This record gives sequence, structure tokens and C-alpha cells, in this order.
Amino acid sequence: MVSFSPVEKSLWLQHVCEGNFVRLMRLAPDVLNLRSVARARAKGKPELYVRLIERSPFTLVLELTHDFAGASASLGEPAVRLRVCLDSRTVEMLSDWARTHVHEALRDAASIESVLDYKWNLNYFLSRWLDHCLGCEYRFIGEMEEAFAGDLVSA
Repeated sequence: MVSFSPVEKSLWLQHVCEGNFVRLMRLAPDVLNLRSVARARAKGKPELYVRLIERSPFTLVLELTHDFAGASASLGEPAVRLRVCLDSRTVEMLSDWARTHVHEALRDAASIESVLDYKWNLNYFLSRWLDHCLGCEYRFIGEMEEAFAGDLVSA
């Protein structure tokens, strides 16, 4: 994957998080109404799941992942945790299956630069992955269902 490391990381991080909000809304237009779990399919690709972890008046915390092994075995990667800020219209990646939550990783961080570098790497990856999912034509279409009971939303 091509990397990009801007000089003004805080400004670019804000732009990336705003862009990630737009990408997520294109991928899952009804995600703000999600009650539990939904899935999408793309031809020849593993299913993509979105799961609501937490909801507050202005924030959602979601997990978005592929299911490479199928629903019975469940090998979910990259299993990204996202904070969706409704008032600022941003999406920030908090962690994935291989990296610890941003708060844990930066608990003892000595510098602002290390915080920005970590957050930049997470969110730049997220922007590229959301672009990939959109390019593969994954879509969460229609109403997001209550839970796994019945057929979940699929494209």
C-alpha cells in the first residue's frame, strides 16, 4: 500500500476523518439507524459486517469487518473500531484486530508527534480500506435489522 505522510498531520487528519465520514455514509447510508448488526455482499468477496457497539446522542462506536471464514467459523479482519461523531461529521478509527485501541497505545506517549503518527496511520488505512470496499461495490442497502434474527441486510 502506498503511504502518505504529510507535514501538517493534524490538519490532514481532520480532512481524512471528514472524508471517512463521507465514505462510510456512501457505503452504509442507513448506518445511523443501526440497532445491532448488518451485512453487505459484493460479488466474489467475503461478507462485510457492521456492528453497533455503543450509541450516545452525538456518537456511535461501530465495528466494521470482513468475514473470511463464513458466519459459522468467523475470521474477522480487519475488525476496525470506529467512532462516528455526528455533530462534527467525522469517522475516526480507534483500533483494528492487529493494533491496540488508540487510548491504550498512547497511554504513555511522550510526544504529540507520536500521537498524531499513530492516529494518522490508523485513519489513513481506514480511508484506503473504505475506498476498497466502495470500489468492490459493497453496499448496506435498506433498513438495518435488529439482530441476526431473520435475513440481515445484503446488497
